[in-house]
Amino acid sequence: MNRTTIAVDVAKTVFEVAVSEHPGQVRERHRLSRAGFRQFLAERPPATVIMEACSSAHHWPRQAQSRGHEVVLVPPHAARPYVLRNKTDRTDAKGLLEAFRNDDLRPVPVRSETQQALAALHRLRSAWAAARTARLNTLREILREFGVLIPAGAHHVGPHVRALLEDVDAGVPGLLRVALGEAIREIGELEERIRAIERQLATAAEPALVVRQLRTIPGIRVLTATALVAAVGDVQRFPSARHFASYLGLTPREHSSGQRRHLGAISKQGDTYLRMLFIHGARSVLHHAKSKTAPTTDRLRTWALQVERLRGHNKAAVALANKLARIAWAVWRNGNDFAAVPAV
Repeated sequence: MNRTTIAVDVAKTVFEVAVSEHPGQVRERHRLSRAGFRQFLAERPPATVIMEACSSAHHWPRQAQSRGHEVVLVPPHAARPYVLRNKTDRTDAKGLLEAFRNDDLRPVPVRSETQQALAALHRLRSAWAAARTARLNTLREILREFGVLIPAGAHHVGPHVRALLEDVDAGVPGLLRVALGEAIREIGELEERIRAIERQLATAAEPALVVRQLRTIPGIRVLTATALVAAVGDVQRFPSARHFASYLGLTPREHSSGQRRHLGAISKQGDTYLRMLFIHGARSVLHHAKSKTAPTTDRLRTWALQVERLRGHNKAAVALANKLARIAWAVWRNGNDFAAVPAV
């Protein structure tokens, strides 16, 4: 059995490499450029390569795997306690070696290029959505200074501003009109970019069976399903539904000692974007369950509405998001569509 372990502190241009053949001992160190590190991987016999799950940490593992190496991605929070004293590239590489020896370590799976592409589309959409929200808020604040109040809702901003620009007596200074028109055009361009990415995601998800199965769950549509496929990859690595919900940070934070057990608010660990999608999906399920067009109430919606009456809307939304995550794990793992159970 090959016991050689190579820890790599990944960076933009300079890579710190520590090679170990015995636990706790570093036999050799190298400081390499990008080209030098690629050559180093090609010349080395197959070994276990350890990297931190940071920026570009999925590209280099794919490079290492193509050359016969076994790759282990260490979560950043798991490697940090093993960095002693000052933080340098050398101590970071040594800390990765020490973290790898911990049996409780749960490595991050290496993403494929398809997963990376899906994740990149979601990141671009989020960035453009944030820019659109910032532009809308800026327009509201500017016009409020001139006594113009725009009703709540993003869909009200465009028509109101266009009406103001067409009305010469609206009270908006002429010096500002051209800039306001440019801002409205920019918002329209951002909205078109967001719609184009959503169409891309829908087209990419159409042939995927797992996406179609996940979309049968209430509150999960194309965005959530494709984001799950991009972030999770293989759901079989989660032994239970609670492990999957915990991965998303939707399980309670525990602070217990002795005979006293205390469960607090959700831990908020894991992927913030996925957790946001699940909670927004849960809010839409609650909202739709109370509407006049709601379908026949099933056991899931009945339970969610009961929690809302007892605990309030926000806690019910988070509890339902937790439930939806567990259902998603079961649907994905078993390969079956979601089947709603009628309420008693």
